[in-house]
Amino acid sequence: MRSLVVDTTPLRISPDFRRLWWGLSVSQLGTQLTVVAVGLQVYAITGSTLSVGVLGMFAFVPLVVFGLYGGAIVDHYDRRKVALVASAVSWVAILVLAVQGWAGNEHVGTLYALTAIQSGANAVNSPARSAIIPRLLGPRYMPAANALQAIGFQTALMVGPLAGAGLASLDYGLAYTVDAALFTFALAAVFRLPPVVPEPSDSRRARVGLGSVVDGLRYLGTQPNLRMTFAVDLCAMILAMPRVVFPAVGIWYLGGGETTTGILTAALAVGAVTSGLLSGGLARVRWQGRVITWAITGWGLSVVGFGLVLVLVGRDRPDHVLWGALAIACCTLVAAGASDEVSAIFRQTILQTATPDDMRGRLQGVFIVVVAGGPRLGDMFIGSVSGAVGEAWAVVIGGLLCVTLLWLLVRTQRTFWRYDAHHPTP
Repeated sequence: MRSLVVDTTPLRISPDFRRLWWGLSVSQLGTQLTVVAVGLQVYAITGSTLSVGVLGMFAFVPLVVFGLYGGAIVDHYDRRKVALVASAVSWVAILVLAVQGWAGNEHVGTLYALTAIQSGANAVNSPARSAIIPRLLGPRYMPAANALQAIGFQTALMVGPLAGAGLASLDYGLAYTVDAALFTFALAAVFRLPPVVPEPSDSRRARVGLGSVVDGLRYLGTQPNLRMTFAVDLCAMILAMPRVVFPAVGIWYLGGGETTTGILTAALAVGAVTSGLLSGGLARVRWQGRVITWAITGWGLSVVGFGLVLVLVGRDRPDHVLWGALAIACCTLVAAGASDEVSAIFRQTILQTATPDDMRGRLQGVFIVVVAGGPRLGDMFIGSVSGAVGEAWAVVIGGLLCVTLLWLLVRTQRTFWRYDAHHPTP
């Protein structure tokens, strides 16, 4: 049993990583409070769902721009200082959110601007932190470290939205103030890190600019194993991300409305957390490309299973919750979430161990963009297919396309299937 439980060795051997992990885990909970509270405040001011959707664009665009450019900054300067400055900017934005919340702000533009600032700061902060961790731990501990980080993030994803809605119902300023307090843990953890200066590189440009970003993208294009970590993830997220149908499922298929939507969303996170807690054996996996392939296959087939439950139930708009079907649907989504988390752990591990230090920031920046953009494109794909064949069959088709395209990609890039963690090659 001990070999199945998450490996906490990284927490024991590295005080810096331990402080960083605790700080990030606590601050991520606060982040989820703010994500929910900002959306609720925008809707309270405008009464418009479209305005809440626009909020998402104000978060996404800075994430793309600063994710790519921020990665180049991370590869040029002391990563601790970059993370510290970005964290400070994000913290100040949260404090301003708290002030406007307590003051009863009625101008939605203020919320859009502060959301954009937070998103841009996080787009720089995240690749900086991800590039720091391999310097705190050896390659052999990276799967365990990524599993631990996944547990913290997914736990925040489960608990944060409910807590955020509760605090926001009392006062928006309260939700933001709690976030600001929790974020100080991450700020303190980054402050206590040692300097993490990028290793010397003959290819590094004298100044940070668009050329540095292009260099990173060009490097990625020439490295098949690193390129495949992004390709297979996009395959899974664009073709088989089922979350966009959850609201319709709660009304037309399983009943329960918003409650069912929340349960289905939580099921994915439950699967991810469970997978992380039982990740002890992952640290010993050698053929990581094969595990990613099988994990994404599991994701796709689990999504197919979810779609088939909906096909069998039918689009009959029940006047009560179909608890049996909901339970089976949740089981398929728990399996999907667990499979996706295994894939994420090893994709991040390959990215951190096979990438040379002078490119880690830029490729982590690309990783942020892919992780943020893939599911949004998936919402568009499944949503458009749903309009033609219905939600149930759209999910089934998406899952089958995901598995099919995945194996076609792997067959054309055999080095990914043979990727050896003992000899990581990009």
